Amino acid sequence: MNLYHCMIDLKQDAKALTFSIAVDAWMAHLKEAGKINHWRMLRRKLNLASENHSDFLLEIEVCDLAQLDLAFRESGRQDEDVARLHRAVHDLIGQSSVGLYRSYPDLERSERMALI
Repeated sequence: MNLYHCMIDLKQDAKALTFSIAVDAWMAHLKEAGKINHWRMLRRKLNLASENHSDFLLEIEVCDLAQLDLAFRESGRQDEDVARLHRAVHDLIGQSSVGLYRSYPDLERSERMALI
C-alpha cells in the first residue's frame, strides 16, 4: 500500500464546501475507474496546527507506483469530462505540497533499492 499525501490550502476566495464537493466527484471518478483504491479528506480542526500544517489533508491510497501512474495519466487524459472534474479541484487550490508514503516496515526494504 502506498499513500499519496496532499496538504492543501485554498485560494483566498475559494469556498471550502465547494472544494469538498469537487474533491468528492474527482476522487469518485478515479476510484470507479480503478485508478485509486481509497481516499479521505480531513480539515484542520479549531485551527489547532503549526504554520507547517495546511488547512486540508487529502490522502489517496494506491496499491503500487504503477497504479499511481495510472491516476496521474487519468488527470492528463484528453477528455472534457475528466478535464472538468480535475479543473474543479485544481482551480480552487492556492498552495499544496505532496509526499508519497508506504507501510513500514515493508518487505522490500525500499531504503536499500537503487538503480546505481
